Amino acid sequence: MGNETTYELKKQVKTYASADVIVIGGGPAGTAAAISASRKGKKVILLEKSAQLGGMGTLGNVSIFMPIGNVTGIYRELIAEVLEQYLPDVHDESIAPQYSPFHLRYYLNEKMKKEGVEVIYHAEFISAVREDRKIKAVIVSTREGIFAFEGKQFIDCTGDARAAIDAGIPYSTGRDEDGLTQPMTLMFMMQNTGKPVEQALPEGCYRYETKDDLPQGRHLYWERNGDGTLLVNMTRVKGNGAKIADINYAETESLRQAFSVANYLQRNGFENYVLSHIPNQVGVRETNQIHGQYTLTEMDILEGKRFADVVAQTNYEIDIHSPDGKKGTDERHVSGYDIPYRCMLTEELDNFLVAGRSISATHVAMSSMRVQPTCYALGQAAGIAASLAMDDACTISNISINALHENLREQNVVFKK
Repeated sequence: MGNETTYELKKQVKTYASADVIVIGGGPAGTAAAISASRKGKKVILLEKSAQLGGMGTLGNVSIFMPIGNVTGIYRELIAEVLEQYLPDVHDESIAPQYSPFHLRYYLNEKMKKEGVEVIYHAEFISAVREDRKIKAVIVSTREGIFAFEGKQFIDCTGDARAAIDAGIPYSTGRDEDGLTQPMTLMFMMQNTGKPVEQALPEGCYRYETKDDLPQGRHLYWERNGDGTLLVNMTRVKGNGAKIADINYAETESLRQAFSVANYLQRNGFENYVLSHIPNQVGVRETNQIHGQYTLTEMDILEGKRFADVVAQTNYEIDIHSPDGKKGTDERHVSGYDIPYRCMLTEELDNFLVAGRSISATHVAMSSMRVQPTCYALGQAAGIAASLAMDDACTISNISINALHENLREQNVVFKK
C-alpha cells in the first residue's frame, strides 16, 4: 500500500493444546490427513480458520467432484457414505458427482468425531515457531485470543502454503512469466420452482445479452439428479486469492457477476429457476506453490510419468482458466500420471509436509492436480507419512516408501498399474 512502517510484535503466547500431528487447514487435504493419522493411533488436532470443514467444496460451493480416474482410499469412502449411488464398482472408473455442500459439511463434522480427531474451528494460522530444522508449534488466532498448538509433526493444508511460507520455505506464485494465477469464481445454485419466477437484476449489475457477454464466454452448469438444483460455474474474476487487494475486489465483483449470470439464465431457458444459494466466499483456484524436493511439471503430466514414491494418481485434464481474466480456458486431455511423495516435502524442514493444491508443482501441472479428489489423496498420504516418521523416529524425508505404500493399502488405497 506504500506504507513502509513495520512493527515488531513481542507477546507471550500460552499453549492451548499439544498433539502428535497438527494439521493446518480443514479442506479435502486436511480432513483426509487428520483421518489417516488418527487411524495410525496418533493424537491429531485439525485447525480450521472457518466454521466448517470441506474447503472450497463447502465454503465456496464447489459442490461437484471432478473426475480423476481413481476413486480410492478416503475419497472412495466418502463417496460410499455420502453419495452411494455414484460409487463405481472398480476404483479406476471416473465419476463426477454433484453433491450437497450442506450435507458434506455435516458429514465431515460427524466423521471427525468418529475418527477421534479434535477440530478447532475459527482457528486462523498466524505464524510458525521454528527451531533449526523443525517446527515446534504454530501460533493461531482463536475466538479466545492467540494460542500456540504444539506438535511433533505438522501438515500444511491451507491451500496457500501459509505455514510453509511463514516458516521460510521458498515458493512461487502463478505462471513463470508474470506471476498471474488462475482467476477466481463464485459458484452458486439456482432452484427449479416449477413455474416462472420474477426476474431481478440489482442496481449496478450487468445485463448479459448473449453467451459471448458472459465472464467466461460459455455456459457451465450441472443439474443435480432429481431435485432441480442447478449448480452454476460461470463467473470469473482476475486476481490472486492470497492477496488482500485482489480478494477484496473479487468478493464484491464475483457477487455482482453471480446476480447478473442468474438473471441471464432466467431469460435464457431457466425461467422457472430462482437464485437459491450463494456461498459465503469466492472460490480460489490457485495461489502459491512450495519449492519442494521434486516439482511436478507439465511434461510429467503429458507423458504420463510414473514415480516409485507415488502417493496419488489422476487423469484430470490440464484445466487453466485464463490468468489474464479473459474468456476461454486451456483444456488438454491427460491420460493419467503419478504425483510423487517428494512434491509434499521441503528441503528445509524435518517434521513438516504440505498437502493439497500448494504442493510443489508448476502452474500448468497444478491446474490438473488441484481438484478436490486429488487433494483428499494427497492428504491421506501426508497423514500416514507423518505417523510413520514418528513411529520410526526419523525425518519426514526418510520414511520408508514401502511402508508408506503398505499403509496406504491398509487404508484401502489402490494405485493403477
